[in-house]
Amino acid sequence: MKFHKLLPYAAAAIALPTLGLAQEATEAAEAAEPATDFAFVLNTLLFLIGGFLVMWMAAGFAMLEAGLVRSKNVAMQLTKNIALFSIAAIMYWFIGYSIMYPGDGWAIPGYLGNLFSPYPVNGEPDLETGYSVASDFFFQLMFCATTASIVSGTLAERIKLWPFLIFTVVLTGVIYPIEASWQWGGGWLSEAGFSDFAGSTLVHAAGGWAALAGALILGPRLGKYAKDGKVVPIQGSNLALATLGTFILWLGWFGFNGGSELALGANGSANNVSIIFANTNMAAAAGAVTALILTQLVFGKVDLTMVLNGALAGLVSITAGPLDPTLFGALWIGAIGGVIVVFTVPMLDKLKIDDVVGAIPVHLLAGIWGTLAVPFYTDGASFGTQLLGIISIGIFVFVVSAVIWFILKVTMGIRVSEEEEIMGLDMAELGMEAYPEFAKG
Repeated sequence: MKFHKLLPYAAAAIALPTLGLAQEATEAAEAAEPATDFAFVLNTLLFLIGGFLVMWMAAGFAMLEAGLVRSKNVAMQLTKNIALFSIAAIMYWFIGYSIMYPGDGWAIPGYLGNLFSPYPVNGEPDLETGYSVASDFFFQLMFCATTASIVSGTLAERIKLWPFLIFTVVLTGVIYPIEASWQWGGGWLSEAGFSDFAGSTLVHAAGGWAALAGALILGPRLGKYAKDGKVVPIQGSNLALATLGTFILWLGWFGFNGGSELALGANGSANNVSIIFANTNMAAAAGAVTALILTQLVFGKVDLTMVLNGALAGLVSITAGPLDPTLFGALWIGAIGGVIVVFTVPMLDKLKIDDVVGAIPVHLLAGIWGTLAVPFYTDGASFGTQLLGIISIGIFVFVVSAVIWFILKVTMGIRVSEEEEIMGLDMAELGMEAYPEFAKG
């Protein structure tokens, strides 16, 4: 036998002791490492997947708003959306999370949590918790950012950038965490029996109340309402982007509602997440189809923007109770969301409340409806307690938001000048355009 043919056998002989040592080291490591807790892993995975799906909704809001504003304001909306998300990420860590989830450390028991105790997420896994605390922080942060995104679209095309971002600091660091702590943090609404599974009121209506306060103080866009009372339609720049944004939001909502089950480590919780997905999808579809049919009947032609908002209103409507309804229940709850959009958008125009993207009907009014619908299918929920939660959160968020908006108005101003509004906020505030080739013709 030639020498080179002996080499594999020689190498194997040399490697055998090494392989034996490696196997012993592996067995020792496995003995030292406890067996994986699959419930812990699956629960954590649900938080992480749900969290990045809700984060993807930030892209949905950005695309929806970019499509529904005029070309001269698109870059501003994109700037606001990436800035508000980033601000929310910092403020929720710095102050918001500890306010929202104070545990035993309430400053005012049931009403106000800890202030200024930044939340640490690095540490060894606590299997008794059932999930990674870092994954929970990440998931809850995304809901906070969503609340701020709702405000952005309503106040588009006439608000200054920096006052809006200052309001975002207060909203994400203080306002949202306080009212959310009343329910999800074990506060007084939770003890009263209020039920809001994934945030029809705590997230969506809260964002809607903040947006409404801002819209009333800011005023409508130039030319939106004629002196004779006639409403002048202002068309968006790109309905393809608006449609893409709606589909992104629809996708992200599976994380929003499904992740709010907060568990995936058992047969029952996995089944619940599946039911939530199915009901969420049904409500969105029903809201879109209802708006599709109603706009044809009421206006004589289908209105795509109403159909898009109908789908979103269906999603908001089912968010307070996505687990308990049947598929038929999800269908009619979502359908009423579509009805709300079609009839309340014109109502806001009659009141001269200028909501550029329709966030107030979609998030505030459909959020109220979805919260009121919970007792139809959820045992233990009552219309009185649901109404208590809606009113208390509405008063708190609206009043505090109005005070902040008013302070910003009298101190630094919140609205651009007429000349800047006519020019467009892209050039006036940013000095750049979203579509420079088209603008320069």
